[in-house]
Amino acid sequence: MLAGQPVVILRDNIERTKGHEAQQSNILAAKAIAAAVRTTLGPRGMDKMLVSGSGDVTITNDGATILRELSVQHPGAKMMVEVAETQDDEVGDGTTTACILGGAFMEQAGTMLTKEIHPTIIALGYRKGMEKALEVLNDLIITVTPEDREILLQIASTSMTGKSIESVKEKVAGIIVDAVQAVAEEKNGKTVIDEDDVAVTKEVGDSMDDAELVKGVVINKTRVADGMPRRVENAKVALLAQPLEITKTQVKSKIKISGSEQLTAFGEQERESLKKLADAIRDAGVNVVFCQKGIADAVQYYLAKYGIFAVEDVAEKDMKFAAKALNAVIVNKVQEISPEVLGTAGYVEQFEDADLVKIAECPNPKAVTILLRGSTQHLIDELERAVEDARRVVQDALEDGTFVVGGGSVEVEMMLRIRDYAASVGGRTQIALEAYAAAFEDIPKTLAENSGFDPIDKVVELKQAHTAGKKYAGLNVYTGEVVDMKAEKVFEPARVKKQAIMSATEMAAMLVRVDDMFVTVKKGPSGPVA
Repeated sequence: MLAGQPVVILRDNIERTKGHEAQQSNILAAKAIAAAVRTTLGPRGMDKMLVSGSGDVTITNDGATILRELSVQHPGAKMMVEVAETQDDEVGDGTTTACILGGAFMEQAGTMLTKEIHPTIIALGYRKGMEKALEVLNDLIITVTPEDREILLQIASTSMTGKSIESVKEKVAGIIVDAVQAVAEEKNGKTVIDEDDVAVTKEVGDSMDDAELVKGVVINKTRVADGMPRRVENAKVALLAQPLEITKTQVKSKIKISGSEQLTAFGEQERESLKKLADAIRDAGVNVVFCQKGIADAVQYYLAKYGIFAVEDVAEKDMKFAAKALNAVIVNKVQEISPEVLGTAGYVEQFEDADLVKIAECPNPKAVTILLRGSTQHLIDELERAVEDARRVVQDALEDGTFVVGGGSVEVEMMLRIRDYAASVGGRTQIALEAYAAAFEDIPKTLAENSGFDPIDKVVELKQAHTAGKKYAGLNVYTGEVVDMKAEKVFEPARVKKQAIMSATEMAAMLVRVDDMFVTVKKGPSGPVA
């Protein structure tokens, strides 16, 4: 008020939430997101059914997929979803862990705020705790090399355990490891993997057990003419960017035909030009052609006559992928085809039961394809999500050369060692560090809850084991016993844990310092729209 008159600072469509109310709002939002995915954690976690507005149904326990499908409105909740998205983009797995940790950090912050501990102190303690957690993580890592196939198989298997496709996880884990190892390259003494070099193609039909690794590419196309061979052995593949047809001239031109003889001659000349294209391909020793543009009917006829397998209108992305798989070069003109630009494959075939073309058994392929089959679309979609997660964790482990054990082992060790570290810090920061350490308890507690065991009893048993020096002790979710997770071969990449800790901590440290929120509310014709 100024001289009895109100001073309007904000427009009437701005909703302001400040002080303790704003902090509690963000804390509750973070806890709600964590609760949404909490029951999916671990091998015995539950699935969620997501139904879109159009009626599409998705059944999954993948944290990233669940949060992506939710229509989150609260700004604090959106930041939690961003944590999951970042986790998925950077490392491909651990989204549920990151969300649970973020929710736990915010819950602990709420308790400290009620004790009137300043948000800046909380944020400082959390950042110090993160540094200590990463230090503990470095002490717990175990090294792995590209030759350690058994360990890589266990890492892939751990990622897929608990999903609805678990019946085929051993076979699929082998396929994933082989695929990643096939495209791995050594650069400056480090293993480098381009995730785009491993494609995943899915087709409904048969069973999940029909999944296979194709050392080549699978294209969602069919051969252009039924008269062409369905399968070609010892394929010599040409990749063409130009259309195999008569192209229009760049300038306007007219052809004046005054008689039927001239029309016939013109048609014959055109057919002869198209035949020359097919002849040039045959003479170059090509028996398979992939064309990015169209193929004229006359060219199709002659290619079929010569026993050449041809596919038209291949997408540019598929052409580039095929070039890497075949070690071939995409050319712009038929005249540029030579032995040096051709790709080689063991065989190329058209599927009997699907509109797919498979180019397989390529020597030393720089790109490979994982072909998935399944009886229903829901099942094959979940299989694809599991394969993507497993592929990324194998890639993470190979690139970093490190992994850690699972079963809540890492979190319990961090909890105890950060708590010991907090005692040496002192002051109010010690309280924040102790709260940060306590948040890690949520991971083993959730694993126990989701497996049907008493969480308090299991966390106490884990603490006792780690206090006794058993740093790899974790919870066997099937028996409820505290066992050596290294001996049980429950492995996951260290990068997954590191990213989850960093993302969740930074999000919590940022949100806890927010004491004022200004939300612009859209107005409809009859008033504000929430």
